[in-house]
Amino acid sequence: MKKVMLVFGTRPEAIKMCPLVNELKQNSKFETIVCVTGQHREMLRQVLDVFDVIPDYDLDIMKDDQTLYSITTSVLEKIKPILEDEKPDIVLVHGDTSTTFATALAAFYAGIKVGHIEAGLRTYNLQSPFPEEFNRQAVSIVSEFNFAPTEQAKKNLLREGRSASSIYVTGNTAIDALQTTVTDDYNHELFEWIGDSKLIMLTAHRRENLGQPMENMFKAIKRVLEENKDVKVIYPIHKNPVVRKVANRIFNEDERVKLIEPLEVIDFHNFLKKSYLILTDSGGIQEEAPSLGKPVLVMRDTTERPEGVIAGTLKLVGTEEVSIYEEFSNLLNNEQAYVEMSKASNPYGDGTASQKISKILEEKL
Repeated sequence: MKKVMLVFGTRPEAIKMCPLVNELKQNSKFETIVCVTGQHREMLRQVLDVFDVIPDYDLDIMKDDQTLYSITTSVLEKIKPILEDEKPDIVLVHGDTSTTFATALAAFYAGIKVGHIEAGLRTYNLQSPFPEEFNRQAVSIVSEFNFAPTEQAKKNLLREGRSASSIYVTGNTAIDALQTTVTDDYNHELFEWIGDSKLIMLTAHRRENLGQPMENMFKAIKRVLEENKDVKVIYPIHKNPVVRKVANRIFNEDERVKLIEPLEVIDFHNFLKKSYLILTDSGGIQEEAPSLGKPVLVMRDTTERPEGVIAGTLKLVGTEEVSIYEEFSNLLNNEQAYVEMSKASNPYGDGTASQKISKILEEKL
């Protein structure tokens, strides 16, 4: 029996790793160990509960005013004895967080194979997103198993010199997660407030967008609301006080904007399903929303998910007020443009990524 350890620390990682945890635990060929770092705390726990995943280890690194330095060093120091005791055959990490980078580095130091879930996403701009682009490129250097979500991600890895035999195109486990979280009978008290209005889901939190870019985003949205009375916005606002200060000032208790605390994963995915369209600077939503038939305007200058742009489900609108305003207004008032985006094919898989990864590990380990 092979020992597989999965390590993750943030809510987005948990959403995408928990379906894989449960798939591996159903496979008698594996002893599956789960280690969470606690890079996020409360939000991470909510996801674990939804997927009924109980960690074997919790590094509990989260602290007030944590920095990239403290996250990285804490993970390295705290995971070392666990790797030494457990001696897993492989450590699986996900995506591009500081937890992912530090864990992969620790496994490499310990001579343990690394498997990278969602490998090969790239912008090739180390400052956008920061520090995620560095993290995922660095993890690729030490990974022996690269589970790429798309053919484009595979091409990126090949271009960088990764061995073709180490790359497996599996789709994205984010699509697997939707099978657990999205239900037809879901309801929420805010749905009454939404009524017959077009619901716009907004997420915005990236470090590189703090400051003027975020001001531009919120001002563009405010302007569109003033011109379209049948629209309401729900913004599950990030915990970052800098983000909250700007949002509170610009939206200023607008009766058609709800600033709410971050939603649990079941609520969030079902709000996406109910929405008319989504405005975001996030990553995972770019994969989830197309599965639900929702157009996404990405408020960034680059994206590591160009497949969605090519397929027509995503549109990069940058961070300038005018461009966001124009594209947002167009989707609200141009039915043909809206239909084309909402009916575009989803390039991120069919919801069987976890099964494929489990089978590959069974055959190759």
